[in-house]
Amino acid sequence: MDATAALTYAEKLYSRLDARRPAVEELDNYYEGKQPLAYASREWADWHKDRYVGFSDNWCGVVGNSPAERLRLKGVRVGDKGSTAGDELWNDWQRNAGDMQSSQGLLESIVATTSYVIVWGDPKTDEPIFTWEHPSQVLIDYAPGNSRVKLGMVKAWVDGGKEYLTLYLDDGLWKWQRNTTVRMESPTRTESGLHVTGRSLQIGGWEPRQEKDDDAWPIPNPMGEVPGVEFANRPRLGRAPISDIAGTKAMQDAINLLWAYLFTSADHASFPARVVLGAEPPKIPILDETGQKIGEKPVDIKELAHGRFMWLTGQNAKIAQFDAASLEVFTKVIEIAVGHIAAQTRTPPHYLVTNGGLSNLSGDALVAAETGLVKKVEEQQLFFGTSVRDLFRLMALARDEKGLAGKMRTAHVQWANAAMRSDAQLADALVKKRQIGYPFEYLLELDGLGPEDVKRVVAMKRAEETDPLFEQVARPVQVGEGVA
Repeated sequence: MDATAALTYAEKLYSRLDARRPAVEELDNYYEGKQPLAYASREWADWHKDRYVGFSDNWCGVVGNSPAERLRLKGVRVGDKGSTAGDELWNDWQRNAGDMQSSQGLLESIVATTSYVIVWGDPKTDEPIFTWEHPSQVLIDYAPGNSRVKLGMVKAWVDGGKEYLTLYLDDGLWKWQRNTTVRMESPTRTESGLHVTGRSLQIGGWEPRQEKDDDAWPIPNPMGEVPGVEFANRPRLGRAPISDIAGTKAMQDAINLLWAYLFTSADHASFPARVVLGAEPPKIPILDETGQKIGEKPVDIKELAHGRFMWLTGQNAKIAQFDAASLEVFTKVIEIAVGHIAAQTRTPPHYLVTNGGLSNLSGDALVAAETGLVKKVEEQQLFFGTSVRDLFRLMALARDEKGLAGKMRTAHVQWANAAMRSDAQLADALVKKRQIGYPFEYLLELDGLGPEDVKRVVAMKRAEETDPLFEQVARPVQVGEGVA
């Protein structure tokens, strides 16, 4: 592929990336609690909408965090016992802060449907390096009809008044840059909050970018394939990945509006309503340039109502009583709405407690309440596990370990247990499994230990069994023994 064809292809992928940025940013905003007030009538919004700008009773954050906090990679095992090369890849994971990056990346996939990892080799150490990427900056192009065949990948971002674009192909990396006229606070918004596309920022065209460490342009790709992995959240057949909070947005909007109505009702109920009987509404004088009265106009009735005034004209006008609004109506509906969020998203109801009614559940009740979330997390582990294998396979290719890369296709991905059980429950289960003959190392895995920790504990146990001092301490005291 020549430079012209590469740029044409890169701009095609860039346009697809730019088109999905608003949807990604909206999901990120809802997760962070940046939720515009919706469903308000025009009359109500005219007076009150600006008062609640920035307010949200953010349940999207709870829904997004619930599965993310249970997704922790414990290890990747090649074969039954692993291998030295496999241990090297786990060390590469640790050197790249894999625990921290995966925590951020998998949360982003849960919230915004997907995230990406780019793998490359460190030119100084020949060790694999990888970075977890935001879905507003990276996009992978797949072969038509086969989502497991990657044709290319682009990364685009703005920094320091310039926009950068990189195209990843199986045979090389192409880099470009161009000037921008708007300083960006985020990949798709200006400092004033206006959404802008990459096209609107363009001055001129893309120019080749060759950094000081680059020996050539384009850069050859020794890995021989597109060095990216997509971590899609529970994709469906023929459909895009799913955001865990997408279905929560509508109910979140309703809850925020109900809170705004409640606050407004409480505000009005805290002051007496004033009524003027048997008088005409007041009028405002109209003055000319010299300050002389040249006419008059009636006061806007809406302004009077907003100031808690009501004018009743006529000699027979009467009023009996203004009752304060019942605020419990709003809170009860809000509680029902939060319960709907729990049911629709399989979030345990005690995560969304609003009145303290579920704060004292038994152990069995907690297990039953969390079953839906556990099953959802296990489903996410299934999809993310496939991507983890691909990530480790690319790290093996970055090490030029083609044989190990092939083995990583069938490697076992070990996650932390999705169910949160007490130590007493777990210990009881492990004792019973030991009694029916489960191996000690397998029980350690059930206890949540990764491959490295399993090896360490097994070594400690063997050292304990062969050390005379430990043997003496651990030996049960026989009946009749004691100090003479």
